[in-house]
Amino acid sequence: MIRAHAVEQVRAAEATLLAALPEGALMQRAAHGLAYAVLDLLGGGYGRRVLLLVGSGDNGGDALYAGVVLARRGSYVEAWLLSDRAHAAGVASLRGAGGRVREWSRDGRQSDLLGQRARQGDFDVVVDGIVGIGGRPPLRPDAAAALDSVAGVPVVAVDIPSGVDVDTGEVDGPHVTADVTVTFGTHKVAQLVDPAALHSGVVHLVDIGLDLPQPALEALQPADVAALLPRPDPHAQKYTRGVVGVRAGSATYPGAALLSVAGADCGLAGMVRYVGDPAVQDRVRAAHPDVVGEGRVQAWVVGSGSDTGAEEALRAALADDVPLVVDADALQLAGLVTGRPAVLTPHAGELATMLGEDRGDVEARPLHHVRAAADAYGTTVLLKGRHSLVAEPGRPVRVTTTGTPWLATAGAGDVLGGVIGALLATGMTPYDAASVGSWLHGAAATLASGGGPIVATDVARALPGVVAALPL
Repeated sequence: MIRAHAVEQVRAAEATLLAALPEGALMQRAAHGLAYAVLDLLGGGYGRRVLLLVGSGDNGGDALYAGVVLARRGSYVEAWLLSDRAHAAGVASLRGAGGRVREWSRDGRQSDLLGQRARQGDFDVVVDGIVGIGGRPPLRPDAAAALDSVAGVPVVAVDIPSGVDVDTGEVDGPHVTADVTVTFGTHKVAQLVDPAALHSGVVHLVDIGLDLPQPALEALQPADVAALLPRPDPHAQKYTRGVVGVRAGSATYPGAALLSVAGADCGLAGMVRYVGDPAVQDRVRAAHPDVVGEGRVQAWVVGSGSDTGAEEALRAALADDVPLVVDADALQLAGLVTGRPAVLTPHAGELATMLGEDRGDVEARPLHHVRAAADAYGTTVLLKGRHSLVAEPGRPVRVTTTGTPWLATAGAGDVLGGVIGALLATGMTPYDAASVGSWLHGAAATLASGGGPIVATDVARALPGVVAALPL
């Protein structure tokens, strides 16, 4: 499990550890972890040219002491001090190791000269030690100017890309886009939540010995999914493995029914029932001869392509008093599900309508809005996106990091709803079904893609292979 903690949690843990360590020991742990990550990126230290962008916080100190390690490995290290409160002992140590230190002019008088040198290839890597985890966006103009002057040079961020909001993943104005982020003690929320996660690059965690509480955010890994996923016991039969019902599609959108059933019929549950327009029902049975008609179920999937029949379908499903997945057209009636065991699966536009917000604001602040929706509806909400978010009141938000950009294809959400419904039918909680289903869906897309384009049916067909590859 990848766990991400809030700034307040990290600072409290750091304070406890600092009290038990000699002065400066914690910074040295971080600095050495950072230096070795830079060496790994560069393929060695000798002859490499490293630029440190140094602010006033501890991240600047980490960068300076990492520069000392790199200088002793034969790198040319130059530090641009972007604050007159840079870590004094770190500056002295870098100078003592042969590093060069310059003060960045706040009025920009040096930026043209230094920027020209950088664009000519004077530096192999830039280490971003501008702002620590306590900083807030955006970058100051002078820091943004310094960063702009080395555009095109690979960037390693210290703990977090400077200029993003650490606890929310929000971005507002100039900020660092890192190729690698070296983070200490725990992942930070902004490294997993978009839009900031887009700017974190590859995240490398350095263990510095923090003792941390329950995280603010979690990201399942293959072993977690394997542990949560129900597997048939030796005496299983189709009814004990769970029966999932699908009320989706319409004469206008028959494909939604086929795709929802394809996700539900991936083998995770013992049986799939389809209830809908008779003409659509014939098409479903032709494509999925194992799918049967109306009867008792342990979970429902409702809404994809339901068109004007969404309310009738949702009310019929609610009458069975079983957990359900609510998607697409049925999300307009999400108030009917308030407080029930359910998974609401909106994309940003649908969530904006549900909350009465602007879509652009939902896309800019997805973590805030998915939490707000979970509280407002008193149930599990899965906000679909590049990094989908699963929120439930009183639980850490779970983020899905599997997937591929090729998954942005018509009908993929219908398949996802079916997969989650199948997991609900096995007895999984809505919180676990949503997060495991989202993980499997993204992993199946990656497997099916192989780096190339896919369609939604490819994702459904790849699901058994993903489950089979999970660690036992």
